[in-house]
Amino acid sequence: MEARHLRYALVLAEHRHFGRAARALGIAQPPLSKQIADLERETGARLFDRTRQGVFPTAAGEAFLARARRALEEMAAARTDAGRAARGETGRLRLGFIASALLDPLPDVLGRFGRERPDVRLELHEMASGRSTAALVAGELDVAVTLGPPRGAGAEHLVSVPVGHDHLIAVVGSAHPYAGQASVSVDQLRRQPLIVAAGEDEPLIAAGLRVLLGEDAAALEGATVARDVHTIMGLAACGVGVGLGPSRMREAPRPGIRFCEVTPQTALPDLVLSFADRDRSPALGAFLDTVRRNCPDVGAALDLRLGRA
Repeated sequence: MEARHLRYALVLAEHRHFGRAARALGIAQPPLSKQIADLERETGARLFDRTRQGVFPTAAGEAFLARARRALEEMAAARTDAGRAARGETGRLRLGFIASALLDPLPDVLGRFGRERPDVRLELHEMASGRSTAALVAGELDVAVTLGPPRGAGAEHLVSVPVGHDHLIAVVGSAHPYAGQASVSVDQLRRQPLIVAAGEDEPLIAAGLRVLLGEDAAALEGATVARDVHTIMGLAACGVGVGLGPSRMREAPRPGIRFCEVTPQTALPDLVLSFADRDRSPALGAFLDTVRRNCPDVGAALDLRLGRA
């Protein structure tokens, strides 16, 4: 039994006449009569009564037609669903990211992706760079945004492109002595209680601060450790100390804080977007297309890495 047999039976039931049904189907009448007869032999029941007034479904035919109609609808839905999945319009995307990526560029990218692909289920996980790299390598994430390129076992199997450049800035409460300054020096930072990211979460940041402030800097040894940039800004607003973080913190101003440049200017590791080079998920492909359109420079680097340039 094939889909065409179901369609022939439904059209015959609609027109109640072999000739009219055949014309509607675009075939000759004898083949239609033969197909319906074959269908009846296969089902083991007479599906239509042939009368002078027309052709009418029997009780067995009505039961068959109800199922046939649903079967054809399901087949059409299956074709539609398969096409949408292949185009990345449905499915699942698991994204791991560090908190500062929510300042830039993720808001615009995720907003656009959500509007254009509302039926893709987004699973978003804030996590430190090392953890998201491990999850990506293990197949627990589809894409990750980390501070610096992925490192460690399996990182060689990832495709990575920079999605943001940054440098170190300071954030202080509005009552802090530095609040009116455009910049602060490294010597000034050494004399202040500091608020910094956890070294075990972001080792590249911790290593950079040790180089900047000196291995034996008392301020660094006694620094308050914060999990993310939002906590750094919140603690600075409370007067806990001078927060150190990426310049993209300026994208999220809040009452009670002031930003200062750190001199000399100190570059931070790039924000890096990574995914497994073997991953051919349509949902991931759709997400990367959104990145390309939203961030043309990133798209060009991505195409170069994938050999599309």
